[in-house]
Amino acid sequence: MAVMTVTRTTIGQKVLMAVTGLIWIGFLLLHMYGNLKAFGGMVAFDSYAEHLRSFGEPILGDRYFLTLLRVITVIALFTHIFLAARLSLRNYVSRGNNRYAAHKSVQADAAALTMKWGGLAIAIFVVFHLMQFTWGVKAVLPAFQRGAAYQNMISGFSFWPTTVLYLVALFALGMHLYHGSWSMFQTLGWNNYRTTRTLHWIALAIAIVIAGGFSLVPLAVTFGYLS
Repeated sequence: MAVMTVTRTTIGQKVLMAVTGLIWIGFLLLHMYGNLKAFGGMVAFDSYAEHLRSFGEPILGDRYFLTLLRVITVIALFTHIFLAARLSLRNYVSRGNNRYAAHKSVQADAAALTMKWGGLAIAIFVVFHLMQFTWGVKAVLPAFQRGAAYQNMISGFSFWPTTVLYLVALFALGMHLYHGSWSMFQTLGWNNYRTTRTLHWIALAIAIVIAGGFSLVPLAVTFGYLS
């Protein structure tokens, strides 16, 4: 009952958005770290992928940890999207028909202006990414082989338009992370006159490290460094 009460308030929804966003930042950092193991070669990358499936054994069964991780991130993602849409609608309704011609857009940075459409693009891209490397949809990745994580990655990024698509999506992700992280700091009450500059740099660092880190593997495959 207390949780339901909190989620009915604007601040409660913003806090929950911040928490789910933080969960995804953690997941993206771990995922990026795992992707970079590709630079250790096929054995290292495939071993990492297999370890994810068997993590926690014998206490946990095969894929238990991976399934739990996926459930948590999926719930966090859909909660984040739902609350973002709900808050956006509430903001629209509160303004009424007067959309404020001079809505201070000139004062908003590019990340803030693209949060909605960038978030939608990222959600669509996540589905594409899963179709390519997790579900193995042949129409997306014809050469997909179950359990061959490294080879699937090479096959996927050997088609240069796929790399371009990933880079565009990662740019959108970086913008979303920068503004989202900054908003999260404000929502959680961490921002004040002493910390503003530092938190801005932290938000920028989060965006650059994650988006930049994810871009390294596609670029390395496309330019022949990984094969």
